[in-house]
Amino acid sequence: MIRFGLRLAVAGGREALTRLAIIAAAVAIGTGLLLTTVAGVNAVNAQLTRYASIYPSASTGGDADPLWWSTRSDYFHGRQIIRIDVAASGLRAPTPVGIPSTPRPGEYYASPALRELVAAHPADHLGDRYPGRDLGTVDPAGLTSPDTLLAIVGGTPDQVGELPNARQVTSVGDTPALPETTVDLILGVIAGGLLFPVLIFIGTATRLSAARREQRFAAMRLVGATPKQISVVAAVEATAAAVAGTVVGFGLFYAFRGSLAGIPFTGMPFFPNDMSLGPLDALLVGLGVPAGAAVAAQVSLRRVRISPLGVTRRVTPRAPRAYRLIPIVLGVAVLIFALGFRPETSDGQTALFLPALLLVMAGLVLAGPWLTMVGARMMARYASRPATLIAARRLADNPKAGFRAISGIMLALFVTSVAVGVITTIVANRGPAPIGSTDAGTVTTVFDEKAPSVPDTLFAELHAITGVRSTTAVRENPVLTTSGDVGVIACTDLPSAYGRCAEGVTVAEVPMGLSLWRESASSTKVWNAAPLTPDDLQRLPVISIVVGTDGSAAAVERTRTVLEAAYPTFWVGPNVPGDFESDFADTLRGWEQLANVIIIASLALAGCSLAVSVIGGLSERRRPFSLLRLSGAPVQVLRRVVALESAVPMLAVAAVAIGMGLLAAHLFLRAQMGYTLTAPGAGFSVIVVVGLAACLGIIASTLPLLERITGPETARSE
Repeated sequence: MIRFGLRLAVAGGREALTRLAIIAAAVAIGTGLLLTTVAGVNAVNAQLTRYASIYPSASTGGDADPLWWSTRSDYFHGRQIIRIDVAASGLRAPTPVGIPSTPRPGEYYASPALRELVAAHPADHLGDRYPGRDLGTVDPAGLTSPDTLLAIVGGTPDQVGELPNARQVTSVGDTPALPETTVDLILGVIAGGLLFPVLIFIGTATRLSAARREQRFAAMRLVGATPKQISVVAAVEATAAAVAGTVVGFGLFYAFRGSLAGIPFTGMPFFPNDMSLGPLDALLVGLGVPAGAAVAAQVSLRRVRISPLGVTRRVTPRAPRAYRLIPIVLGVAVLIFALGFRPETSDGQTALFLPALLLVMAGLVLAGPWLTMVGARMMARYASRPATLIAARRLADNPKAGFRAISGIMLALFVTSVAVGVITTIVANRGPAPIGSTDAGTVTTVFDEKAPSVPDTLFAELHAITGVRSTTAVRENPVLTTSGDVGVIACTDLPSAYGRCAEGVTVAEVPMGLSLWRESASSTKVWNAAPLTPDDLQRLPVISIVVGTDGSAAAVERTRTVLEAAYPTFWVGPNVPGDFESDFADTLRGWEQLANVIIIASLALAGCSLAVSVIGGLSERRRPFSLLRLSGAPVQVLRRVVALESAVPMLAVAAVAIGMGLLAAHLFLRAQMGYTLTAPGAGFSVIVVVGLAACLGIIASTLPLLERITGPETARSE
């Protein structure tokens, strides 16, 4: 039967070969996306492993001599620079991962990306922060990403031991990566958002010309073929195409692996070798995809397995009921409930929000046929043209079939609308300060160990930098406050750009950076009086230095370099308010970019599913359309019928999915963070509109087939 099934699969001429080619193409796309997802998870784990080698835990014991280690942060143009200070306490001390030997005092290694930055900018902007002998580059084994800015600087044990967060380690790089549940969960959701349309595409493709195959298999049953034999023939036909598609999918993955590695799925690109597949991964995909296609083929032909005459017993399916909306209502109700009751623990929050979002997702898919039916009935009620009425009646009679091909669009648009809505809002609320604002030009260095005073020569050197407007030393407030004003300053030293003191006040309470967290600096801010005299102030230690600049990159970076040279034992380098937020925002923008990729891929796959569905519908309805043409219906009317019954559900589903996605995102943000949803930018709208337009274009490309297959000879021959 296997040999017979192979012969039967290609014996139908051009139609059979076209069907097999479409199935193979669908499987190839699905296989490539599945391999990309699996390789992406492996790449994330590889990044986490190397991340653990940059931040090793303190360890003692064993035969190795301790290695003094301190990991600190610096910034340049809003990008984080990781600085690792090391000092070997003996000949048997471990070596940091990615370099051949531990640098000695006055020596350092730098990552390729950092070396490029140093070479591209003046020394007083960046290079002077790393004086000494450059020993070479850090290998990829010691970097989380090709874009990682990393310097490994040598020192003496006494020097490194006095640095913030210093520790002794006897092993580096052998710490296992902790499971990153959040990232794996996001990648899993992404995989589902991509693979669901792929599975629909495969299922739709396997049903191409299903009516003819059902009749052919039913005829085989009538002449004595058993249900098992029919199942074998159907499985062989689908498996043959799936095997070919799987092979092509593997080829596509390896052909584009380098380009895929450059996409910042987690906010930073991967090394190409990180996008790897294990033997078990390849085996599961290589065997699982053809097996899944075979199962899909058998399920699609279940009517033939019931009875040889089953294909003739066709009645109008039962209309969907309104109870399909219950999961959506429950999911939204849970999100509204979370506005007033939010669990304190992260596990409790996950247990509340995740089921709510899953309920809405499942509810959208479950309610899709009902929504399609309601829309079709409304379209029929207000129809003024024959094409609109015919399309509406067909959708109302079988809304499940009309929704099946575009259900992937609904799920993909919902998931990405939630993701883009949340990410856009968080970036808007926690992104870097605008370029040119007072905050963007304020450089603050906070002392890990309080300094008794600041040399006048340092202030003179800072004022000599073009673009520096003010320099201020903030001293420790001896009075514990609840307002966040942990510093004190003489009112005569307070720059006007950061506020003023009340009338008659000589010493004011201020934050370390002269502006409160998440608030912008303002010249109208009035600071509270401190119960100190100017003489008391001079006896207090300095906790931070605030330098106001014009916000230019040159002024900011030269200021950082001068401050680091004066106070080299920082834990976090001199920073502007946007530095911390920019790291977070860049990561979120990486996920936002990935969400846009999902939209494009999902809409393209949904368009292909629609095209296959339209072609299959045309093939099955050749005789009715031919009779309509013989009765005088123009081809243009029939084309409008086909276009409307495909395009109207797709556009309606897209609107509902985006609306529900943004609503869920808003409720989540209000309950979890207290933010109001920020509307996604124009890029999101452009991608959705262009994607839907491409789907409509794909549908339009199938319409010329209508005239070819609905001629008078079709009505006579059927």
